[in-house]
Amino acid sequence: MKAMLLTGIGRLEMATAPDPAIVNDTDVLIRLGVVGVCGSDVHYYTTGRIGSQVAKFPFTVGHECSGIVEKVGEGVRRVKPGDRIAVEPAMSCGRCDQCLAGRPHTCRTIRFLGTPPTSGCLSELLVMPEECCFPIAAGTSLELAALVEPLSVAVYSVKQSIPMLGAKVGILGAGPIGLGVLQVALLAGAARVYVTDKIGSRIAAALVSGACWAGNPDKDDVAAEILKAQPLGLDVVFECCGQQEALDQGTRMLRPGGKLMVVGIPEANRVSFMPDVVRRQELCIQHVRRQVHCVGPALDLIESGRIDPRFMATHRFTFEQTGEAFEMVRQYAGGVIKAMVHLAGE
Repeated sequence: MKAMLLTGIGRLEMATAPDPAIVNDTDVLIRLGVVGVCGSDVHYYTTGRIGSQVAKFPFTVGHECSGIVEKVGEGVRRVKPGDRIAVEPAMSCGRCDQCLAGRPHTCRTIRFLGTPPTSGCLSELLVMPEECCFPIAAGTSLELAALVEPLSVAVYSVKQSIPMLGAKVGILGAGPIGLGVLQVALLAGAARVYVTDKIGSRIAAALVSGACWAGNPDKDDVAAEILKAQPLGLDVVFECCGQQEALDQGTRMLRPGGKLMVVGIPEANRVSFMPDVVRRQELCIQHVRRQVHCVGPALDLIESGRIDPRFMATHRFTFEQTGEAFEMVRQYAGGVIKAMVHLAGE
């Protein structure tokens, strides 16, 4: 099969790799259709690592994907050859203390597509456990199914925060995760949602998607502007860009007892909080790691029509153009929200 390998910092090369094989009775062989380029994929592309997770070149990245089932193990009942599916990229053991406590996302031996040492999905074929495969409806495109993974992170982030009914919400970073949080929060009853981003097209997308205000932190004191509208502060802020300045802005704009949800992945090894602000306001700071059991709910939100993330797929590339897709996302060029790599047709 063909696979797109990360062969060094900023270098992606097409190569021939062995076809993956079904080993376990619950394995599913998938022909990949569409892969979304995530910011975390670009971390490996630009630095070769995310924190302690270091890629050993050559390495295949990618984790947001959909495809068509080619073959299944003898024990598979959930899907069959020919089914079109969305893919959950996390593979947990189901037996450790974390899995048994309902926390498969912090499984002691978790494997995650495109996270060292587990290869990613930028390849023609992929084998995944049955429980990671979610059949999609006839009217759901493979591209839309590939957007389920980032939307599931948004669903989980909102679920882990506060009751949304009547809430005043801030979202710092209007990439696919931030825009997903916006849609989910409004659907759950948030009263007012304020959004920030440094890219004009993303600010425009946030306003079209229901934000009551959106601003650029490079041009305005966004915390001051939001506090003018909400002088008592916001109930919850979702930091979705992985930037220290956004963490500072988030703590500044929260009300006493408010909650900061740290969703973005920073490139820095350390971030900091001002204890005078966090302690005196008794703020709650919670990190979000991926998602837990939210792929199914996210897919249901899309297929029921309650959320439509299609506007996020702003740019499309062939498999051979994957390097161009990564460069576009790295540079935030062309007003990109989500770059989609099409490996095969519907």
